[in-house]
Amino acid sequence: MSISPLASVHPDARIGKDVVIEPFSTVAADVSIGDGTWVGPNTTLMDGARIGKQCRIFPGAVISAIPQDLKFAGERTTAEVGDGTTVRECVTINRGTADRMRTAVGANSLLMAYVHLAHDCIVGDNVVIANSVNLAGHVTIDDWAILEGNVAVQQFMHIGAHSFIAGASLVRKNVPPFVKAAREPLSYIGVNVVGLRRRGFKDDAIARIEDIYREIFVRNTNVERAAAQVEQTMPASPERGLILDFIRNSPKGIMRGLAD
Repeated sequence: MSISPLASVHPDARIGKDVVIEPFSTVAADVSIGDGTWVGPNTTLMDGARIGKQCRIFPGAVISAIPQDLKFAGERTTAEVGDGTTVRECVTINRGTADRMRTAVGANSLLMAYVHLAHDCIVGDNVVIANSVNLAGHVTIDDWAILEGNVAVQQFMHIGAHSFIAGASLVRKNVPPFVKAAREPLSYIGVNVVGLRRRGFKDDAIARIEDIYREIFVRNTNVERAAAQVEQTMPASPERGLILDFIRNSPKGIMRGLAD
């Protein structure tokens, strides 16, 4: 463990093995930092921060500040960063409220500079969130999603696994798994084929996904009817199950299709 004498670390903070804390950083009492994590200079870990192992926290990041929510009543909540995740310069992650009691980022994710995660956001594993993305409260992002720079996500939205959202997009509806999304208003522009192949999806699985979304976004204007058609006519598969479950759990609807 290497803690700079110019850092302010509360004696009650729980610091793992081989942790490095650089000068001018502040670590509050109710903070835990996992083994092998690097905390760069001029970072702030406030009460409720839970940092995993082998993380990298870059200068200017502020993790676990109280929520920017007028309903917050001082409840004891957390802001969690999973093992192997990198938090770049000036990222802000607010802790949770009574709704979910935590804000959390999974393992091996990358939050680029100036990203903001509001209270009660849950971000999965292997997620990439590029520069200056802003998530409002209660947003859920599933594993392997990628958000390009300057994306803004409205509160309570759900972004599905393996999806890709183009830069400067405004996310006002849920984004299903495996898709690429762009335009204004946000619309389906195809399946994230390149990303899926990089992650080991076989051509037959990708073809099944394309067939499902062709039914949902190209041939049909009614998502509920299209989902029923997919269930009745297309063979069961993990991909079909994930897509249909996502749609059924999106009572406020999903993003627009090509024909809308």
